[in-house]
Amino acid sequence: MCNLYSLTKGQAAIIAMARAMTDGTGNMPPLPGIYPDYQAPILRQGADGRELVYARWGMPSPAFALKGRNCDPGVTNVRNAASPHWRRWLAPASRCVVPFTSFAEPATLADGRRENAWFAFGAERPLAFFAGIWTRWTSVRKVREGETTNDLFAFLTTEANSDVGAVHPKAMPAILTTPEEVDLWLTAPAEKALQLQRPLADGMLHIVARGGKQDD
Repeated sequence: MCNLYSLTKGQAAIIAMARAMTDGTGNMPPLPGIYPDYQAPILRQGADGRELVYARWGMPSPAFALKGRNCDPGVTNVRNAASPHWRRWLAPASRCVVPFTSFAEPATLADGRRENAWFAFGAERPLAFFAGIWTRWTSVRKVREGETTNDLFAFLTTEANSDVGAVHPKAMPAILTTPEEVDLWLTAPAEKALQLQRPLADGMLHIVARGGKQDD
């Protein structure tokens, strides 16, 4: 699963491509290494149009995953959109897009060690989006924090194409590459929007870096 990604393009590029109306992220710095439970920007439909805001990476876990646990760090990747747990967040009001410039998958080397393989659409790291969902949720994310209320997000995954599958055969993120796909994901009925939960065509993604906990 993709549990590390990078965003090094600024707000102007995100707002232009996703046609956002408001920006609630302030002076957003480059984010070369975004991990689970980090705050990261998402774009969603707000009361006054599309808005760019921060949310915490990790949607609420299903009840069965919380048995015997005293906190819920969240689920970062969602595969089974037909599950009742996830289906409640598939209406347009609960969908979002997650901007990124590259994402990492752990590669196993010949000697058994693992290193990150960073995937992007090219060396210049052009902007793209994960198809995501979000919710506002009250829970204990970390025991030391106690109960808090947060905006949470996760993104959908799908079958891996040959580019990602050579490193991580099980899955890859569902990726949107055009403003039209962003519009479809944010506004279409669920059965149509979920057609975007598909692997990219082979050859679109490239390994642009190896190793490292962030992609500068």
